[in-house]
Amino acid sequence: MSATSRDFLVEIGTEELPPKSLLALATAFADGIAKGLTEAGLSHKAVEKFATPRRLTVRVRKLVERQPDRAIERRGPPLKAAFDAQGAPTQAALAFAKSCGVEVSALERLETPKGAWLVHRGTEAGASTMSLLPGIVQASLDALPIARRMRWGAGEAQFVRPVHWVLMLFGREVVPCSILDVPSGDLTYGHRFMAPKPIRVGSPAAYVTTLHKRGRVLADIHERRETIRQGVITAASHLGGNAVISEDLLDEVTALVEWPVPLAGRFDERFLELPAEVPIATMQDHQRYFPVRDAQGGLMPWFVTVANLESSDPAQIVAGNERVVRPRLSDAAFFYTTDRQQRLDARLDGLRRVTFQTQLGSLHDKTERVRALAQAVAAAIGGDTRLADRAAELAKCDLITSMVGEFPELQGLMGRYYALNDGEHAEVCEALREQYLPRFAGDELPATKTGMAVAIADKLDTIAGIYATGQKPTGTRDPFGLRRAALGLLRTSIERRLDLDLQVLIAQALAALPFAAPGNSARDVYDYVIERLRAYYVEGDAGFTVTTEMFDAVLATRPASPLDFDARLRALVEFLRLPEAQALAAANKRIANILRKATEPVGEHVDADRLVDPAEQILGEQVEAIARQVEPKFAARDYTEALKSLAVLRNAVDAFFDSVMVMADDDALRANRLALLKRMQGLFMHAADLSRLPG
Repeated sequence: MSATSRDFLVEIGTEELPPKSLLALATAFADGIAKGLTEAGLSHKAVEKFATPRRLTVRVRKLVERQPDRAIERRGPPLKAAFDAQGAPTQAALAFAKSCGVEVSALERLETPKGAWLVHRGTEAGASTMSLLPGIVQASLDALPIARRMRWGAGEAQFVRPVHWVLMLFGREVVPCSILDVPSGDLTYGHRFMAPKPIRVGSPAAYVTTLHKRGRVLADIHERRETIRQGVITAASHLGGNAVISEDLLDEVTALVEWPVPLAGRFDERFLELPAEVPIATMQDHQRYFPVRDAQGGLMPWFVTVANLESSDPAQIVAGNERVVRPRLSDAAFFYTTDRQQRLDARLDGLRRVTFQTQLGSLHDKTERVRALAQAVAAAIGGDTRLADRAAELAKCDLITSMVGEFPELQGLMGRYYALNDGEHAEVCEALREQYLPRFAGDELPATKTGMAVAIADKLDTIAGIYATGQKPTGTRDPFGLRRAALGLLRTSIERRLDLDLQVLIAQALAALPFAAPGNSARDVYDYVIERLRAYYVEGDAGFTVTTEMFDAVLATRPASPLDFDARLRALVEFLRLPEAQALAAANKRIANILRKATEPVGEHVDADRLVDPAEQILGEQVEAIARQVEPKFAARDYTEALKSLAVLRNAVDAFFDSVMVMADDDALRANRLALLKRMQGLFMHAADLSRLPG
């Protein structure tokens, strides 16, 4: 690190930023500046991000004041073209020297095997950091993940929200520039109401403290988040309860306030007669309040809201929030009472009037497809097909209730309550909630077999249908949530130990569509679904370490069942711990290459009478002997023991390749040796394609 370095600070002051994007914008802004500094060769220490509803800020510690000088070498004309017969420089040499800013006599000669050239060697002075910073900041802002940029005023600048000030300091000096049509300076603005006047920032190091003391702003988003968490917990404890803190809600509230002040409010106890999820959804999703539970987990008639200022009369803020939540809860109570006056199954016909997807028909059409699939899944996993059919029939009925119309996040959950009210079988009721599980990474999985059947059938129908319409996800666009659906289907299959033939179910799902699916749809859907497992294993979510090569080795065998895929992968991990594994992987790679290059069709029948070399005779005998041992193990999916048994082939395989010429001139001999290799490869392929592994 250069001795001449300073801290750098840039703050973009805006109107209120979208709360759900704030952290992503702040992170991308900091990452973009760090990338720009690295590309410019500007060394530095920590890059820190800050964000509030009205600002995005980055501070860089100990940023060097200049780029390092750079050695340059420019090749000029060949010597034979640079000087004439008398040794005088030609016009080419003179022009090259002039472009380098030197005399011809200062140029050097570069000798290479291809000839000699004039060359200019020198040093290019590094640019000042001050001159580079505006471009680096602008490039980072241009690259922010903003779905839709807006213009404001008479300018041409575009950003996620109108920009009102730009603070940019390098040490104590203002970096002179204009960013987003706003001139830079050393002024910031504090809290909109508690500190509205401009505040001068003396240095980057003083930024956080200055905003806190003079601006009444907690600039550090992580500090502000924890301040809110602890404040909400404390407020709830004063009520004798425990705060219900959703991490997503905590993130959103953090992005909405600059000076958090938790306050407790109350609602009428009569609303506790509603299912607890209803007032919780009202408070969390509509009002951004934190509900409170008692020591036994029961909902209390209290909530904690987070104000964005210190008021001289906080009771007025509390009263205002209580006035707002009361009609919301009254509406919810009305919806709950009204919805229960009609049975769930009375809404089945109404599903015909709700379009699921233009080519795939209505929700009623989807329901009929899911009913058939759910019965097939239930039969495969030992569930009750009658219950699966009934649960699938009722699964989407709550979508047209008043409650779910107002609170979409309660879909399935309200179906469960309404089905219980109708006297449906308990497992059917629970399946209505479980059909949407898991909703996010790490979420719970369906626990009942009926719930598993409906959840898997519903997800598979959506994936197959949308894929067949040609609307598969691309990049970040996945409007039907196919990635989440596929991973949920796979997690349920694997973690609940459900042995399902995915290929058969995909074929059934495609056959039920109201149009003929493209010919390659079954393969494409299988590939899409199984590929979602890659991150699940490679990132360690399955609980054991897997490399992408291991995953590909199993994927190459295209197991029909996700549970079978899991079993093969676990066995492969165990096999690769054996000392023989690396050599056998290398041998399989060699075999695959040989078979790939074979010009004639290769069978698997080996004629023992044509095994003439002792090494191939030994290998042939061992392959057949071990085949009799391992094929029953493979059939029973005891892949671990089968692969361990195959490990004993190592010495015979090594000896074979040391002494046997596979591609013999004799056609019959060559064909028999290729068949022997294919026979051996086929044994390993019962579990995985070892040729995909490094070695």
